[in-house]
Amino acid sequence: MLVQPKPKNARSKRFLANRGPKVVENTKTAIFVRGSKTSQVIIDVLSDLYSLRKPDAINFTKKNEIHPFDNETSTEFFARKNDSSLFAVGMHSKKRPHNLILGRTFDYQILDMIELGIERCTPMREFKAATSAVGMRPLMIFNGEAFSFSEDMVRLKNTLLDFFRGEVAEMVSLKGLEYVISVTAGPPGVNGEPGLVFFRTYTTSLKKSGVRQPRVELDEMGPSIDMRIRRVRYPTDDMWKHATRIPKELKVTKVKNISRDGLGDKYGRIHMGKQEINKIQTRKVKALKKHLDAGNSKRQKMDVDGLE
Repeated sequence: MLVQPKPKNARSKRFLANRGPKVVENTKTAIFVRGSKTSQVIIDVLSDLYSLRKPDAINFTKKNEIHPFDNETSTEFFARKNDSSLFAVGMHSKKRPHNLILGRTFDYQILDMIELGIERCTPMREFKAATSAVGMRPLMIFNGEAFSFSEDMVRLKNTLLDFFRGEVAEMVSLKGLEYVISVTAGPPGVNGEPGLVFFRTYTTSLKKSGVRQPRVELDEMGPSIDMRIRRVRYPTDDMWKHATRIPKELKVTKVKNISRDGLGDKYGRIHMGKQEINKIQTRKVKALKKHLDAGNSKRQKMDVDGLE
């Protein structure tokens, strides 16, 4: 574990302050590390995932002695040195061929990890479709009931969303959605083993449709990956509580008697006291006064007597 250095000048002080905790955190950085032994399949997977994650990513092309499930020291060293909270480690062995580990860190300590076995991979270079621009946010689609009731699949979904969410934005233009990531959960195996997970990536093209909304066509741009969950490491309850805590400055203060519906419309409730209608001051109109009504009735009676 690296020792936190003390700043010697204003520049180093600003650098350490930028790495420190904030109310609104910086965009998460992901590191892609190769193990001591890798295969061409793992190299292609790491390279393509790095291309999708750029520019907030660092790719290490040299081999490293790193085993996240067996020894956390090397992984936490990489996370602290590169100020990253997401990591992807690829390795290959006879026991676990084409092994990919995706994980997250909190306070430069491993929060959770999920180990995936790559069954098949078609890299991006084998597709003829145009690729998306660097730094664009994808539209994530998850298909399959397993993402709702399986704890391992829910953890995989949460990790993938954290990997590719990019910068936080309140609104996204339709033209800004240049590519789509589709993750489909296959049926489980005969012996109860986890089913395959199909990872596909498509570029979008907007066509004229004759109406206001354009017609969207998808072209597969890669990578196309078939993988299966092998091992999952969950965070401790205490660490997960600290990692998901919302700062006081970001908590929405509840305003009394004001609520919102599912569409975001605001509704207010007004509390009024007892109303006595008989004592309410109304507009004074001469035609409604009593003495005028009495005078009119006498005048009408005199006119009737004159006619007789």
